[in-house]
Amino acid sequence: MKFKEKLKYISNRALVLGTVVFGSFIILAVIQLLLAYKGETPWWMAIIITIFAILFPIVFWLWIHRPYMRCEKMTDRFLDGYIFSEKEDMELLNLTPSIQKQMKMVDRIVRSPQYMDLNKRQAQYLALQNQINPHFLYNTLESIRGEAIIAGLDSVADMTEALARFFRYTITKVENLVSVEEELDNCETYFGIQKYRFGDRLQLHIDYDIAEYEKIMNCRIPKLTLQPILENSIIHGVELKVGGGNLYIRFQCTKDRLLIRISDDGVGMDEMTLAKLNQKLGKSTKAIHDNEEKQGGIALVNVNNRIHLIFGDEYGMHVYSVPGEGTDVEITIPILTDDRQVKNRSVLV
Repeated sequence: MKFKEKLKYISNRALVLGTVVFGSFIILAVIQLLLAYKGETPWWMAIIITIFAILFPIVFWLWIHRPYMRCEKMTDRFLDGYIFSEKEDMELLNLTPSIQKQMKMVDRIVRSPQYMDLNKRQAQYLALQNQINPHFLYNTLESIRGEAIIAGLDSVADMTEALARFFRYTITKVENLVSVEEELDNCETYFGIQKYRFGDRLQLHIDYDIAEYEKIMNCRIPKLTLQPILENSIIHGVELKVGGGNLYIRFQCTKDRLLIRISDDGVGMDEMTLAKLNQKLGKSTKAIHDNEEKQGGIALVNVNNRIHLIFGDEYGMHVYSVPGEGTDVEITIPILTDDRQVKNRSVLV
């Protein structure tokens, strides 16, 4: 963007004005120090002007620039689809009384029961629309399985049955919460299908504390949280590796959180790619039904968005990776055993 175009924005004008004032203070302070050195002006005046020249940028940064950047970030998050979760977040939008009033009004509209009900109805419509074709798919897969059994092709029959089971779980109401046990069952179904392709080259390991088995398995988790990450680990990690590969799903409980780590010993990723990915996961992204995500399927960003939407921004995922050694995806969710305990129940269909 050219300098002339930047000056169209009031925020940039304020920054330029602040820079000019700061520069003027610096020049004035240098002149006063030189005059004081020559004895043409008192030292106390030169010292006061110098202190002002030092304090001005500090005050400008702390009192104007930093609050403005925080306010701009909050506005971007709001426009990207996140509503303000705390009253303090709304108070950060203090550019002008008028802008704060307008944002509060928009926030009330977004939180209104009518708006939530409209979104739920739209989600239900899309879910019903997406269930029209699967019945044909299930019947076709069952026909293929029957033909395979008649022909004595047991492996084809088993794979078809696993594929039908996977689709039944995947296509029905993606927004619903399920137990960790159900998610793991789906992961094992998906992995079983992949085994037909990779054979013994691919191994899945599930690790948890036996003493916490019931607590972990009953924990509520958004449907299709683990399988997309497992698929990502296979496609971008193990599949590109020469030789065999291992996938690990590890569970660990803290006082009020469940930590899930999905790891692979694949090719890993470089620092730049890893930083870009974590940046996408760390910031508010553009809506769950973004066109890019529709084209790319259910991806890490989609899973992370749903965790944020249901449980809050304090939960989500982070990725760790070392080139040539593998990648770890760490998911943090609250330990909940009942959907009524969910922080944002209104988003559940």
